[in-house]
Amino acid sequence: MPPANDGAAEIVSALEAACRDLSLPAATRALLGRTRDALLAETAAAETARLRYHALFDAVPDPVSILDEDGIVLDLNKAGMAAYRRPRAEIIGQPIEVLNPDLPKGHLKPVWETIRRGETYVIEVANMRADGTRFPVEVHSAGFSHDGRDCIVAVARDLSARRDAELRYGQLLEVIDKGIVVHNADGGLVQVNAAAMRLLGADEKQDFRSYLRSEAWSILDETGHRIPFEQLPPVQTLRTGKTTDSCVLGLYHKPERRLRWLSVSTVPLFAPGGRTPRQVLSLFSDITELKRDSALFDRAQALAHIGGWEWEVDRDALYLTDEALRILGQQQVPRTIEEMLGCLGESCRQRLRDAVQHTVSQRAPLDIEVQGMRADGRVFWVRIIGGAEVGQSEAISITGTLQDITERKQEQESLRVRARTDPLTGLLNRDAILAEIGARMEDFTLSRIAVLYIDLDRFKMVNDVLGHSAGDDLLMESAQRIAGAVGSEGLVARFGGDEFLVVCATQDDDARPERIADAILESFGDGFRFGKEEFAITASIGIARAPRDGDRPQALIHNADAAMYDSKRRNRNGWQAYSPELAQSQEDKLRMETQLRRAADNDEFRLVFQPQVDLRHGRVVAAEALIRWQNHHFGEMRPDHFISHAENTGDIVRIGSWVLREACRQAAAWRDAGLGIMRVAVNVSYRQFLGDDLAATVRGVLEEHGLPGAALELEFTERVLIEDAPDTLQTFATLRDMGVVLTIDDFGEGYSALNYLRRLPIHGLKLSQLFVEGVPGNQSDVAVCQAVAGIARSLGLGLVAEGIESEAQRQFMLQLGVPVGQGFLFAPGLTPDEFAHRLAAQSG
Repeated sequence: MPPANDGAAEIVSALEAACRDLSLPAATRALLGRTRDALLAETAAAETARLRYHALFDAVPDPVSILDEDGIVLDLNKAGMAAYRRPRAEIIGQPIEVLNPDLPKGHLKPVWETIRRGETYVIEVANMRADGTRFPVEVHSAGFSHDGRDCIVAVARDLSARRDAELRYGQLLEVIDKGIVVHNADGGLVQVNAAAMRLLGADEKQDFRSYLRSEAWSILDETGHRIPFEQLPPVQTLRTGKTTDSCVLGLYHKPERRLRWLSVSTVPLFAPGGRTPRQVLSLFSDITELKRDSALFDRAQALAHIGGWEWEVDRDALYLTDEALRILGQQQVPRTIEEMLGCLGESCRQRLRDAVQHTVSQRAPLDIEVQGMRADGRVFWVRIIGGAEVGQSEAISITGTLQDITERKQEQESLRVRARTDPLTGLLNRDAILAEIGARMEDFTLSRIAVLYIDLDRFKMVNDVLGHSAGDDLLMESAQRIAGAVGSEGLVARFGGDEFLVVCATQDDDARPERIADAILESFGDGFRFGKEEFAITASIGIARAPRDGDRPQALIHNADAAMYDSKRRNRNGWQAYSPELAQSQEDKLRMETQLRRAADNDEFRLVFQPQVDLRHGRVVAAEALIRWQNHHFGEMRPDHFISHAENTGDIVRIGSWVLREACRQAAAWRDAGLGIMRVAVNVSYRQFLGDDLAATVRGVLEEHGLPGAALELEFTERVLIEDAPDTLQTFATLRDMGVVLTIDDFGEGYSALNYLRRLPIHGLKLSQLFVEGVPGNQSDVAVCQAVAGIARSLGLGLVAEGIESEAQRQFMLQLGVPVGQGFLFAPGLTPDEFAHRLAAQSG
């Protein structure tokens, strides 16, 4: 209802005219001007309020009417015009009965009484459209004052959709075949459909509320256990506001002694905007036949070798199917639960007795696996499953199945054994022996033990030369020999690869570990035959004792491993016990590796150069660069004292790179000084060969020092041939194309693959000092040297003899046709200056 204007425009016009009247005093005209301005501002504010009112009024989606004290319509919003299908002008000024013709006389009296109490008056009536059709509405009326008059604002909400929904809901309840029961928040029954009455066995004429009184019913879960009231699905849904789906309940009607099984789902119903359920709807169907079919199915399982059983608790009467009797294998048929327990071991007997009692008292499901013995002495395993049921007289019985699981248990035991067993040798595996050591060390009474760490010597040779099948045969026979030597005095395990562990007790016999070690070494005294060949394979053993040499499994094994490597270092085919001295040796090794890692940065390395000479004329034709390490702690060391440590730590790659660069730098310096030397030889380790691109590194070093490829010789160990890395051939080809001379060092010491020797683009071989030192007196060494010389000639390769220390050796090599040699006969490793003097003297 818009604010009144009351002729403000005419007053403003009069004030405007007075302000222009010059006959009036100036002060009067000014006062009139201020009055005019104030009136204009008030008029503008009133217009703004009117526009805001209509915007808000028309924005309400429901019909809104403004009535005066007598029920005359003062205003109507757009929703009202649409609902009644009449324009505003046609309704304003008319009594409200035009819109609500069914209102009784005096209907405004209760409205005003309610409003004057400060409350809203609500009524459901039928409003009428312009065409005479009626539609249900819910009218909310409230009072307010306007210009000193009491007025009513009435909001009418169309109930047509809700009434239609209620009609459809009622029809749905009656035609649906599932039972529906609605309770309010207090547990009172609100609604029930015909299907619910039928499914619960109620007569249509019965009072359903009295029929469902709680004392007439017992509500059970699937196992026959009575459900407390607070755990019933509708009660839980009202409390939690969450649905329950397909909960199986048994409804036992005490007066009729009838049990029905229902599948029940519950849904909470909330008021608009509410968080607490105001009602709960329970939807259920009868599954009694389904439960009966399920019971028949359980009985049919007996045909699949699953026995059935039933025990009536009150009468202690036990019934077993024929299949159950066959599984138990007893001569006399058990008639009571105690008689059935009699075929079980005492521990299993008590477990089953307790489980059955728990099922009876708590209505809990029974599921237990027990071991027994049949009348013929055979051991069996059986799984017993059951559940408590309540009969019509509420007598308790337990019914279930009895399944023979002997084969499954045997398979599980087999799997357990396999999980602890090495598949190749049949010994305990790594995990099993670690667990055994850990268990013994944790048990104070068993903690005094010893670990023997056994490693096969020369296993790799058999595996590489004869193949993996022969290697497996060697491992299996070695396992048998070790197990036979140990006997019952300890446990034997394959720890990995060609390594074995023995664990034995020492608390009753302190000498047992050494005695076992001697027996193992003796068992390796006979050779191992593979086809027509026989190989002498030995073992190296390390011994560590707990708790002296380690109080944790890994520490004990680590120290036994260290002792084993010390045994290999001293002399293979022996044993060595861990000792404080060995610990000191390990500490020294660690210190050396630490110092070695810092050596290059501390400028501790230097090179000496051993001449390679023409054996016929004695002229120096090349030099081999040999590294020396000058350390403040260890003093000066030759490479055989520290290179193996560098190999282990990986520092050999960095050291090898330093040697390559320093040797090339020195060769370039000699050349710049006019000292003629064909080339400098540098040793390349296998790890260096596998590291970064060797060919690219060599090319960079040669270019850095302005050397041709022919000025450098690279010496590789035979391991390069044996390992056959994927890019070996390509790397050798690239180096050879650069002009670099390629040589296999210490040829004959290893187990060279001659096929790869033929394929690789190498220039020569170096005859190992190991064989040179024995000639000409040792015929075996003579034979090896002759064989290597023959291989070199047949493949067109150069040959250099290392370690020549006597004139007789030089003459022997000349007779073999070996043109070049090196050794103390000619010179040891020389400093760069000493070598330069040698070259200068030769040139002069």
